[in-house]
Amino acid sequence: MTPIVAFDSVTKRFPGVVALADVSFDLAPGECHAICGENGAGKSTLMKILSGVITDYEGEIRVRGTPVRFTGTRDAERAGIAIIHQELNLVEQLSAAANIFLGRERRTPLGLLDDSAMIREAGELLAGLECPIDPRVAAGTLRVGDQQLVEIAKALSLRTDILIMDEPTSALTEAEVARLERVIARLRAQGTSILSISHKMDEVFRLADRITVLRDGRHVRSVERAATTPREVTGWMVGREIADHDFHGSRQRGARLLEIRDLTVPWPEHPRGYRLRDVSLDLHAGEILGVAGLMGAGRTELLETIFGVLPPSWTGSIRLEGRPVRFSHPREACAARIAMVTEDRKRLGLFPDLDVAANISLCSLAATLRGGLVNRSREEDLVAGPIRSTGVKTPGPHAAITGLSGGNQQKCIISRWLLTQPRVLLLDDPTRGIDVGAKADLYHLIDRLCREGLGVILTSSELPELLTLADRIIVLAEGRLTAELSRAEATEQRIMEAATAS
Repeated sequence: MTPIVAFDSVTKRFPGVVALADVSFDLAPGECHAICGENGAGKSTLMKILSGVITDYEGEIRVRGTPVRFTGTRDAERAGIAIIHQELNLVEQLSAAANIFLGRERRTPLGLLDDSAMIREAGELLAGLECPIDPRVAAGTLRVGDQQLVEIAKALSLRTDILIMDEPTSALTEAEVARLERVIARLRAQGTSILSISHKMDEVFRLADRITVLRDGRHVRSVERAATTPREVTGWMVGREIADHDFHGSRQRGARLLEIRDLTVPWPEHPRGYRLRDVSLDLHAGEILGVAGLMGAGRTELLETIFGVLPPSWTGSIRLEGRPVRFSHPREACAARIAMVTEDRKRLGLFPDLDVAANISLCSLAATLRGGLVNRSREEDLVAGPIRSTGVKTPGPHAAITGLSGGNQQKCIISRWLLTQPRVLLLDDPTRGIDVGAKADLYHLIDRLCREGLGVILTSSELPELLTLADRIIVLAEGRLTAELSRAEATEQRIMEAATAS
């Protein structure tokens, strides 16, 4: 059988870097083929070549047996190829419907924009994803997970038979992942071939027929799913064993740092009227408190309220080391030694025009100044310690932050906050879109910070992550706290039952 896509010795060179070196493998018709590898392995570069984003490369690509060299994304779309990018590429000011049909707008016989047709079709696509998003809502007002679903709907609107999925579930909850997998099953039944980039081994082993592993831009191997194991695949990805580790043993819980009682956050424009209602929790030094819940449950809103991102219109009480606090701006929370790593690294965490050192020193500028100006030498001295302690892999402190892998970018953001010497660290889905090796590094880092006395509140869309790291887990459902479970009590089933409680 002729492969629907075949890569033959594909090589891509950037200045000073070989991103891909002689990569060869194929995609069979109707197959779901998983591409695995650490960040920087070349997965996204290869998919950008196939989808026409990158046009300058060596080697050959054949589609349905015919050699092709696309001149752009439209060229690839005409060949029946669509891509769901990992990084969100929505125009925030436009509606979800307008984003879905951007550049392919529906028009009336008179050539005018047919908004009603686009809203109707967008609604049908989102309904097919079992997603309740109003297609008329501005994309910028949606949460990251909902924006990801709009990106997916955009790709599905092309009605292609070759679909590239670059970490499509990175911002989705367990329930939303299950919905997407039902969509994938329907697409495969219709004959769609899928190339899926994923770091989630359980997802790979549920969906893929074959698995291809890339490492450092090279093809390591392609195997049938049934012929390997998750542990073996992760070993091929990182070139080493990812050892199991007990992140709970010998942790010492200290004094109470944070006390929240009956926290209610109003939401007047929403039918239910609140983002959070009567939420109470405690956080101690040396403890990781996990926060579970489906998309829209209020996980992010809880952290944003503590950190002063949301307007201080909430009721209830928040006490920090026994003192009542009500922050109206994150700078007040920062001054009180609370830090927050946001879920949207690209949009809310990184400053892409600044280098690594500037990104890390941003919240501690006073320590870098000489004569009112940033002194490079002081800045380098300031960031050297956090770079070393968090294990940031960078060519140097003045390297471009955008040139680092997702895991190293996240370590830079954590380094930024560690310079503020926080007592409470809020982590909102911190490993989203990060490969398995970088995840292991971040797990060890979070565990070490906890053992050094920080109190950590951790949200995650991956239940195994919470079960791995957290000492206790609270569960939110539609803004209400429905369960608090000790590590011994917590299971995926009990958490999901609480997350779906009415």
